[in-house]
Amino acid sequence: MTAIDKLYEKIKTHGHVCVGLDTCIDYVPKSERSKGNDAEAVLSFNKALIDATIEVAACFKVQIAYYEEKGIEGLKAYSETLKYIRQKGGIAIADIKRGDIADTAIRYANGHFSGDFEADLVTLNPYMGIDAITPWLTKAKLNGKGAFVLMRTSNPGMRDFEYLETTNGKKVYHIVGDKLSALANETKGNCGYGMFGAVVGCTEREEAAEIRAAYPDLFFLIPGYGAQGGAAEDAALLLRDGNGGVVNASRSIITAWQKEPNNADANNNFAAECALRATVKMRDEIRAVL
Repeated sequence: MTAIDKLYEKIKTHGHVCVGLDTCIDYVPKSERSKGNDAEAVLSFNKALIDATIEVAACFKVQIAYYEEKGIEGLKAYSETLKYIRQKGGIAIADIKRGDIADTAIRYANGHFSGDFEADLVTLNPYMGIDAITPWLTKAKLNGKGAFVLMRTSNPGMRDFEYLETTNGKKVYHIVGDKLSALANETKGNCGYGMFGAVVGCTEREEAAEIRAAYPDLFFLIPGYGAQGGAAEDAALLLRDGNGGVVNASRSIITAWQKEPNNADANNNFAAECALRATVKMRDEIRAVL
């Protein structure tokens, strides 16, 4: 069973929410920040949120930049967060956006599909070419891992490159989708999707149905929900038969406690309860429009 197969099955029981643990120290309640260094405080906060949402989230996405900035201690917190998710039976996506070639790509794949930084899936950048992707696929086939490759993202700057038209009239993001679809046809799992999916943002509603129809064999990681303006109706257009994608939300879940009027004395338990409510609300909103 591939990582995408596992994610497909998890959606059936847990819903479509991917909880983004893009955790900086400012997101941790002040009462918890004095209990060790910043990295230790972030890890304790993450564990509380994982415990609270593990039964209502399809997966967790851990953005490595928030941990790298804290140096060695931050990377320890990153490693321990990934391990904790997987120990709890959750699915961990390492948001690392790597995109190098040849032997370098193999080293990256070894480092993130095994060892201290092992995750179930990773995010990849395809803009050095398909040979920046295939070494990861070779490694993934050995241990049932997976990846989400940047296709059409949710940030304003996506139009700088992803929307450029090629000589055949297709946009660059279509070319990426075509290449990924070819890979998917070679690596389909039990659920009918390829081992490697695509990152497709939900902030451009008018294109969503066309993208979903064009790439039925690609499983989507869908950013842009919540803080970036995407709604349940937008995300649902990128799903297929009620499945085929997870919808990521980070700040709207992990900082939900900060929006509560009685948060002055908040601790991790309070933050976790708020994160649970936010996750359930998002899950139910998506289910309601399917």
